[in-house]
Amino acid sequence: MKFGRKKKNSSSQSTAIVQTVPKQKETGPLSYSRFEGQTRAERELYASLRESVPVIDAAICKIVRLIGRFRVVSEDKLCQQIANDFIKNVNINGSSKGLNNFIYTYLDSLLTFGEAVGEMVLGTDGGNIESLYNASLEDVEIKADKSPLNLIVCRNDIDGTTPVKYQNLVLATLLNPKPGTVHGTSIMSGLPFVSSILLRIFGSIKTNWERVGDIRFVVTYNPDSNGGTFTKENAQLIADEWKKAMRSHNVCDFVSVGNVSVKVIGAESQMPDCDVPIRHILEQILAKLGIPPFLLGLSWSSTERMSKQQADILTSELEYYRTVVEPVISKIITAQLRLNGYNSDFKIEWNDINLQDAVELSQARLNNAQAMQIENEIGLEEVNE
Repeated sequence: MKFGRKKKNSSSQSTAIVQTVPKQKETGPLSYSRFEGQTRAERELYASLRESVPVIDAAICKIVRLIGRFRVVSEDKLCQQIANDFIKNVNINGSSKGLNNFIYTYLDSLLTFGEAVGEMVLGTDGGNIESLYNASLEDVEIKADKSPLNLIVCRNDIDGTTPVKYQNLVLATLLNPKPGTVHGTSIMSGLPFVSSILLRIFGSIKTNWERVGDIRFVVTYNPDSNGGTFTKENAQLIADEWKKAMRSHNVCDFVSVGNVSVKVIGAESQMPDCDVPIRHILEQILAKLGIPPFLLGLSWSSTERMSKQQADILTSELEYYRTVVEPVISKIITAQLRLNGYNSDFKIEWNDINLQDAVELSQARLNNAQAMQIENEIGLEEVNE
C-alpha cells in the first residue's frame, strides 16, 4: 500500500543494555576487546584451503548453486511488479544483473569466511537502489557499537577504521557467531589440520612419482680380479656410452666390457598405499561440509537408502542456509519498495531444491488421496449395512 503517515521507528534495540557483558577497561564505541572480529590471517588460511584442496572448493560451490532461486510474492500488484523488475534487473558489482547473483556471492563469502558484507548503492536522485555491491572483507570490518546488540560496519582506511556513514544501506551477516564476539564461523573451521595431512600425502605422492615414476638408473662398474685396472678414462667411456644409449631416439643397445651392472633406483621399494588414508580424510572433510560424496563424483559404495538419507540431510542444510540469507533479501526488497513509496507486506518463496523432492511430495499427496478414498468407501459400505 502507498505511504500515508510516516510511523515513528522505535530504537529500543540500540539502547538496550546487556547485563551479561562485563565492563571494559577502555571506553568508547569500538573498544570492546571481547567483540574482536576475524583476523586477516584466518581469511587468508580459508582462501588458501579452497585453492589447495579442490574438494573443499567444489563442495562450497555446490552448496551455493543448490541453494536455488527465489521470488517475492505480494498481494499488491504494483509492489509485485516493482519487486520482480528489481530482482531481475538490479546491477550487481558492475558486472552482472539479478538479485540472485548478489545472494550467491554473498553466501559464498559467508560460507568461506563466516562473514559477509554488502551494500545497497542508491542512484543519483536517491529514489531507487541502482546497484548492489559485495564488499571485500579486507576493506571492511564488523564491530560492536557500545552494545553487542548493535553491530556496525567500519571501513578500513589508512589512518584506522571508520564507521560507514549510512549504516542502513549496509548488509552484514555472521554465520554461527561465537558467543560474546563479533566473529562468524566458517564452515571450514576445523579443516586446516586434516587438510594439512591430505596435502602432505599429495606432496609425498608427487615426490615419490618424481623419484620412481621417472625411472633413474645406476650403472656400476666393478674391475675384474685378473689385474684389470680402474681408470678414469674407462669410467668416462662407460658413462658416455650409457648417455648415448639413453638419449637416442631409436632403439640402441649399451655394450660394455667387464663386470658392469645396471639397476633401477628405487625398484626394490614399493609405493605406499594411500587410498585408505585419503578416503578417511575426505570423509572428515565432507562430514564437516555436509555434502554427500556422490555429488562430488566420489564413487564410494552406498546403498539406495543411504543415498536418500544423505540427500535428506543435504536438504536440511540448504534450508538452514536459506534462513540465513533470507533476512538480507527481505531488507533489500523492503528498502526498494519504501524508496518507491510502498510498504506492503510480502513473502519470499524459494523453488524446490531438486526434482526428486517435488516427485516425492506429489507421490505422498497421491497416496493420501487414495487412502482417504478407501476410507470413504469403507465408511459408505458400513453405513449401507
